[in-house]
Amino acid sequence: MSIAGGIHLALERAQSVGCDSAQVFVKPNRAWAAKPLAQHEIDLFRAGTSKNDIHPIVGHASYLLNLATSDDALWKRSCDTLALEMRRCYLLGIPWIVLHPGSHTGSGEGVGLARVIRALDQVHDATSDIDTMILLETTAGQGSSLGYRFEQLGSIIQRARNPERLGVCFDTCHVFAAGYELRTRQGYTETMEQFSREIGMDRLKVIHINDSKGDIGSRLDRHEHIGRGMLGLNAFRFLFADRRLANRPGLLETPKSNDLHEDRENLQILRGLIKEITNYPASNIDN
Repeated sequence: MSIAGGIHLALERAQSVGCDSAQVFVKPNRAWAAKPLAQHEIDLFRAGTSKNDIHPIVGHASYLLNLATSDDALWKRSCDTLALEMRRCYLLGIPWIVLHPGSHTGSGEGVGLARVIRALDQVHDATSDIDTMILLETTAGQGSSLGYRFEQLGSIIQRARNPERLGVCFDTCHVFAAGYELRTRQGYTETMEQFSREIGMDRLKVIHINDSKGDIGSRLDRHEHIGRGMLGLNAFRFLFADRRLANRPGLLETPKSNDLHEDRENLQILRGLIKEITNYPASNIDN
């Protein structure tokens, strides 16, 4: 949800379309700098969370950040900004911040992964007094982006000094575009078995629920409205029927206009699938 006009307004927008949870940037996404949060902004946001009964709220790190870069100046700026955004999450009562691991931009995946791990260690050292958790997002692998293989995310978590402060955000579009099948029962089962083996289901805290403009393995990071993309509806049926994912917040990142009618439509489709699974579970689990 947009934070235009004040971060507390994102909660009103989420409530207006019937959201149970929401995701926000905790500062302007396309700017490095941000004014410190005033106490009245913090109070308005926390009051809005209770008033609108939206829980949990999830933060998303700025797209400017690149923890995998070999550019030392950009790497340091990314570390400092991530630490700042984590502190803003803490002040606002937001437990998690979703982060794209970064792009190696030609230095190679091994070098890029090492830079990410070093960055996370540095950021965790700088924020040791707060409990905000970083959720590494599965990516489509577009360009030189890291995190498109489950084993990459697993390696980052295992090699970081503070693995207890790291979780994962599972993006359906990204996972599919990266080459993992989700549209068939067998494919979904194998994909989640790989995730469990390489990362662990307990690490999965948040799900980005997006259809995909690109086909499987296209590595195209382009989200589509639910049921209109290459994933179709079956992938979401399997997702919602998976009892291991109960109580994980699902967040739409599909395109939207100012009146947010697209969010209402996508939510209606998704909730219809959940109702369908609840009423006729066997038809969706055994196919």
